Amino acid sequence: MDPILSSILFGVLGGLVRALVGIAKYFEKNQQNQKIRFWYLAFSLFVAAIVGGLAGALANGDWRLAIIAGYAGTDFLEGLYKIKKKQGFEI
Repeated sequence: MDPILSSILFGVLGGLVRALVGIAKYFEKNQQNQKIRFWYLAFSLFVAAIVGGLAGALANGDWRLAIIAGYAGTDFLEGLYKIKKKQGFEI
């Protein structure tokens, strides 16, 4: 499989785990009958896919990094960019 595509898929997996944890915490804290905003969930997974794909590309296709990046979101990508910039990496 293409390393970028696998990084995107693993990024989505990390984003899905984060979303499920957030949903569980929300319903535990708010005992009311609330609705899940599926458009927000879809957008979050889309961002996780992009971040996972970019992080995987920067890390030479490391699937573990893609999952972490998808879970942590843009915060992870910013930190990885700062590390690579210190090492002399240029875009």
